[in-house]
Amino acid sequence: MRCGSINLPINPHHPSIPFPFSKESKTERRDNSNMDPSRIKPPPMKDLTIENITENVIRTNSLCEDERMKYVLERLVTHLHDFARETRLSSSEWMAGLKFLTEVGQICTDVRQEFILLSDVLGLSLLVDSIDHPKPKGSTEGTVLGPFHTHEAEEINHGGRMSHDPRGEPLLVVCTLKDTTGSPIEGAKIDIWETDSTGHYDVQHAERNGPDGRCVLRSSHDGVFWFRAITPVPYPIPHDGPVGKLLGKLHRHAYRPSHMHFMFEKEGYDHLITYFPPPPPFFLALRKALALYLRNDPFETSDAVFGVKNSLLVDIGKAGPDYARKYGVAEDHALLAYDFVLVSEAETRELRAQNSRIALDRLGRKVKIVNGLPVPDLD
Repeated sequence: MRCGSINLPINPHHPSIPFPFSKESKTERRDNSNMDPSRIKPPPMKDLTIENITENVIRTNSLCEDERMKYVLERLVTHLHDFARETRLSSSEWMAGLKFLTEVGQICTDVRQEFILLSDVLGLSLLVDSIDHPKPKGSTEGTVLGPFHTHEAEEINHGGRMSHDPRGEPLLVVCTLKDTTGSPIEGAKIDIWETDSTGHYDVQHAERNGPDGRCVLRSSHDGVFWFRAITPVPYPIPHDGPVGKLLGKLHRHAYRPSHMHFMFEKEGYDHLITYFPPPPPFFLALRKALALYLRNDPFETSDAVFGVKNSLLVDIGKAGPDYARKYGVAEDHALLAYDFVLVSEAETRELRAQNSRIALDRLGRKVKIVNGLPVPDLD
């Protein structure tokens, strides 16, 4: 039997209803023991209506032993059902939404994550990053990671060249990396990536021979790292898929302002270590990431993925005599200089818990913090 674009095996007990999975192995049956109807005592439900369907679904999900998962699902179901009720969602609109999400999944590949792109253009990516990675005053803010980070970048020495695009304007990038006390951070792994002069990342070129426009460096003992790149240019996000069609329907453009991505990884400092297993060679991993945006870019105030923050705006200047002498470039060579300030995991954890309590208290919700995340406090 065919369900959408997926072939599913026939259920012999109900031929019109396909099995959701192929024949299970013993391991799969053991893992699914929590789904065995003979072992589950769900709360009774009947006579479901528009008014009581939400509380019934929440009650049915309440058998979950994971406090955080149960809380997230409770709020998700509540808001999802309220959305349907408030908009008076029609069956055709519901089906159109499911079809759209199916198309988003179908276009995903090892080098293209359309779901992250969807999250980006809806502003969800920036919202989640801001909630989960709060920053104290004086530290460098995070922003959206974007869908084009890979794991194939080569590690280069300070002063190395990350871009070999002959048409790009050569750019000297000199940065420092410190903690919130002003002490230099040595040995941090720094992933950096940008587009070429045409506004395309290397993975967008089918004929590419290897990584370009990306590199990995390590900060020196005094927290300095420097390299040679090209001046960033604005570019459109991929808009040949369902997310692009959505932007067209909304009369929104697909452009991002000129920027360069940085991702920092150092034990003891804030970074997100969630990833989508198993990660293929080029697949996205999420760690603490940010981008620097060129000031006065034509798309500075209309970024398609809502990534620009005032603290991350930078100016491209000229090297001048001091930088020219120290780094071996001409005085009129383009220069980007920036001082990054990273936050420790402990600082982030404490600030996140504090912000969670304040935000949920305003909503009248009594919570406790478990593993750094809020759950209902029923005591």
